[in-house]
Amino acid sequence: MKRTFIGSLLLSLLLTACAGLSSEEKVQQEAAQARYAKADAMFRERCKKSGEFIYRTAENVEGVFLLKLRPSQINRSDQYRMDDPFGRDLGGDGYIESFIRGQFQATHTGIGRPGSPQYIGYHYVDAIDPKDGKRYRYTGGMKAVGRKDINAKGVQMALERNPNYDLNIYRFVLDKVPAPDPAPRYGVTYDDISTREERDYWIAGSSLKVIDLKTNEVMAERIGYMMDRGQGSTGGGRSPWLLAERTACPAFPTTSGGYPFKGYQTRNFVEKVLHIAEEK
Repeated sequence: MKRTFIGSLLLSLLLTACAGLSSEEKVQQEAAQARYAKADAMFRERCKKSGEFIYRTAENVEGVFLLKLRPSQINRSDQYRMDDPFGRDLGGDGYIESFIRGQFQATHTGIGRPGSPQYIGYHYVDAIDPKDGKRYRYTGGMKAVGRKDINAKGVQMALERNPNYDLNIYRFVLDKVPAPDPAPRYGVTYDDISTREERDYWIAGSSLKVIDLKTNEVMAERIGYMMDRGQGSTGGGRSPWLLAERTACPAFPTTSGGYPFKGYQTRNFVEKVLHIAEEK
């Protein structure tokens, strides 16, 4: 209902704007109106097949195999780069870290909203390093990575209150070692399922799958689409794919400020399928 109202409002504004325009400007305006109408209709049709589809779950899963890693760079406005802008939440090592137990708690403070994911994380993650093609096992934890400046005013005040004040600087750090056999039974992968025509109208499609690598069975799949209602406009500093997150199906959760939040979306879906083993 909300999306229908917004679409109707935009069309109404376009029609109103046509008044007082030159004939050439009217032609351009009507073309933009027709383009938007086609894009919106195409997006609505794609949304009919979007959603989360869980066919089977697994219990007591300790680790997962990330079959494809996310690129480090964010695609903000490249219309035809098929790198799954819908599904991207974290890139580079951050994508690996997001699956590991304790990472979220180490990098976030405060209490989540009621009903929000627990962000537990797996004991380990396997992935192929594209640099050498070998499989590695990743774990992680908080480690001292430096020392605080004892000449800083805040540090001096803390030392006055507590002479045993810890001067170490801690950070969540990945540990990477050659992966032992066997590899994890369950894999996670993603694909950009956009077509050229969909990208012509600034629609991006995404598939996220959880696979039983022993049987090659797809245990679950999430299919999603998003569309930039500005149809690629970069005026005023717009980033088309970032703004497309506001027009997505399934819709992304929102922050307290009402902005779409894509962080940890991959792991959140995977944890619905591969239930994490308790601490030993």
